[in-house]
Amino acid sequence: MTPKHCFLGFLISFLLTGVVETQSAHESLMPQRVHFQSRNFHNILHWQPGRACTSNSSIYFVQYKMYGQRQWKNKEDCWGILESFCDLTNETSDIQEPYYGRVRTISAGIRSGWTMTQRFTPWWETKIDPPVMNITQVNGSLLVILHAPGLPYRDQKGKNVSIENYYELVYRVFIINNSIGKEQKVYEGAHRVVEIEVLAPHTAYCVVAETYQPMLDKRSRRSEEKCVELP
Repeated sequence: MTPKHCFLGFLISFLLTGVVETQSAHESLMPQRVHFQSRNFHNILHWQPGRACTSNSSIYFVQYKMYGQRQWKNKEDCWGILESFCDLTNETSDIQEPYYGRVRTISAGIRSGWTMTQRFTPWWETKIDPPVMNITQVNGSLLVILHAPGLPYRDQKGKNVSIENYYELVYRVFIINNSIGKEQKVYEGAHRVVEIEVLAPHTAYCVVAETYQPMLDKRSRRSEEKCVELP
């Protein structure tokens, strides 16, 4: 083999190796586990650094689109950020439509490819919080007032939109007799004012509640216990 042929062979080998190494670098930089987390329609995109990244040495770029759209849109507030999350609540506010998000990174001057989420539909996938409770003692009974979880949306008059605009919600209320450690469900229904009667005097009770979505067969986690002692 002539020196010219040896040089050409070396050059081709070098170029091919460089391409493989560059592709490997691009793949190892790609963000991992890109997914939406949604709570009360607060829709946050999360991800983890790629295999070759550390969280403090990379910057991230986020795009999103509605299912069926061809063009991706830049999320300006999440364009060149250090954090590994991005709030896409406003961009995914049509809650019955499916969306996608995607993320890429740049580290040490090398740009990764995009990593895309699975299809995300807020109405199906958001997790609803339990109701907030206020408890008042009234003549030996307990009056429980339930407040639906707050949403990030407002109507045309600037008032907060209720989650009951989007779902049929059922409230479940449980009471715990602390002296015997017994729990009992005392209410299940759509009303947000519940009176618990026939309680023993000089007894400590705790009340806890949850929301249930019949159409989706989903329930929230339980609320924090609110405890009182009857005179």
